[in-house]
Order: sequence, then C-alpha cells, then structure tokens
Amino acid sequence: MKSELKDDVVVVGGGVIGLTTAVVLAERGRRVRVWTRDPVERTTSAVAGALWWPYAIEPVALARTWALRSLDVYEELAASPEATGVRMVEGVQGEADPDTSQAWAGARLPGLRAATTEEYDGTGMWARLPLIDMSTHLPWLRERFLAAGGAIETRTVSDLAEVEAPVVVNCTGLGARELVPDPALRPVRGQLVVVENPGIRTWLVSTDAAGERAYFFPQPGRLVLGGTADEDEWSLEPDPAVAEAIVRRCAALRPEIAGARVLAHRVGLRPSRGTVRLDRELLPGGRVLVHNYGHGGAGVTVAWGCAEGAAGLAAP
Repeated sequence: MKSELKDDVVVVGGGVIGLTTAVVLAERGRRVRVWTRDPVERTTSAVAGALWWPYAIEPVALARTWALRSLDVYEELAASPEATGVRMVEGVQGEADPDTSQAWAGARLPGLRAATTEEYDGTGMWARLPLIDMSTHLPWLRERFLAAGGAIETRTVSDLAEVEAPVVVNCTGLGARELVPDPALRPVRGQLVVVENPGIRTWLVSTDAAGERAYFFPQPGRLVLGGTADEDEWSLEPDPAVAEAIVRRCAALRPEIAGARVLAHRVGLRPSRGTVRLDRELLPGGRVLVHNYGHGGAGVTVAWGCAEGAAGLAAP
C-alpha cells in the first residue's frame, strides 16, 4: 500500500450515519473518502421524519448518551435552520412517561413536562425537540464534509476486506446484513404520507390502544404523516391502503389533516438490530475496520454521538 495513503479513511455508506461520521473524521484532520452506492437524496435517511428522540434503539444507556451528544450539536445547528435544516419545535410524545424522560433528559431539555389535557387526550410528555428537514440537512452535511477536504465517490462495495484503505468505517445500514454479513439486521418498513400543511405548527407522536402508531411532523412547506413499523418487510412500494390508514389515524388527532392535499408517498427500510453495532476489528495486514450500523429508526437522533465514537475507534 502506498505510504502516502497511511492516513486515509474510507467511510462506506452515504446516509446520515456515514456522512456525519465522515464529517467528524475529516474535521479531526483525517483524509477521508466516502464510498456510497446512492447520492444522499436516495438514501434511507432521506425518507426520515426526522424527530430527535431515541426511539426503539438499544442499548438504552448508550443510546441516550449518543442522543444527548447529538442534541448538543443540533441545538447549535438550529441557530441557522435555513442552512442546516434543523429547527427546535414544540410537540407531544403521547404515551411517554414524563418522569422517566426527566430522569435522563430533563437537565438538557428545559420545560420538559407532562402534557395538558388541551395538548393531548391521554398521558403524554410535552417537549421542545430538534426536528430535522432531511432534504436540507443531508446536502448540508455533504457540503460540510467536502469543505473539510473530504471526497465522495459512487462505488458499490461487495467485500469490506477489499476496500484499499488503512481504516474502513462501515456505515452501510441495512446493507451490512449481506456485506458483513450480519443476519441480526432486519428491515423495519416505514411508510409516510406527505401533505400540504393545513396550518399545524407542532408535532405529535401517538400510539393507540391497538398499538398502532401515528405521528405528524411540520416540515418547511409540508406536513409529514406516519407511521408504520412493519418488521421483515422489504417492499419499497407505497401501499395505498396503508396510506389511507395513516391519514385516517392522523386526522383522528387533528381533523384538519383529513382534507389536506397529498403531495407524495414515501417508504424507507429502517436498519434494525438487537443492539447498535459500534466496534472495531482488525483486517489482514493490520488494517482497521470500524462498524457503525444498526440504528433502526433513531439514526438521526444518535448520529453525532455515534460518529464521535466511530472516530475514536478509527484513531491509530
């Protein structure tokens, strides 16, 4: 291997986890290339809602630590929402226990409290959280990475051991199921309906007695409705019946949604795993392979915390 490449890092995967990890590495002085099969606009991350909250991610203690570190960054980025896509928005987490949330996040989320009956018909938690517009945030991450001296290449990788770099960082999400291989990775299908916003300024996440989830997130110029979490479903085709059910559940929470004009349908496959994999192993010749995948539906929430963890593992 050429000696001038001794500081090279190749990050495989160009979604929010890969790009954020690449940014952290490049801004720490590493020479970094991102290899991605798809441009950021066509990654799973582009479909994300994307509300900051450690949803369905293990291990819980580490996930909360990663999430709080990411919260630090998002609060800073929210000072320039038009550029970064990050805003601090008020809303209610239905069926959430305010006391439990206070125990781990209360010191970092001033005003965290139980929702009033006017805010939510049931037990819930009011909070002001980062809400990220991924159509703005992902291109912003890409430009920040390039400004730090990084490079992006469109490449399809079939074997991580064959990536010619002293350090390889695996941020391939669901692709790691075949690439590692890691059969513990499973798709959790999420379908969204994007509608014209009828004037809703707050977000809401709710789970009914049957366990069906509904949420709406006000993004610039639109309202994003969800959601589903269908395990082991691989189809990326929107299901009209599912879309109708999503609109119906959201309209039950806010009646004005019922008449909103539909703008788009979206489907993404969350890369779910029993626990996030964030570790390192050695490749032949002493090269280092760092894994950073399996974040399920919380990739945006923990992106910066996990990126810093991965960068530490990538250090000589």
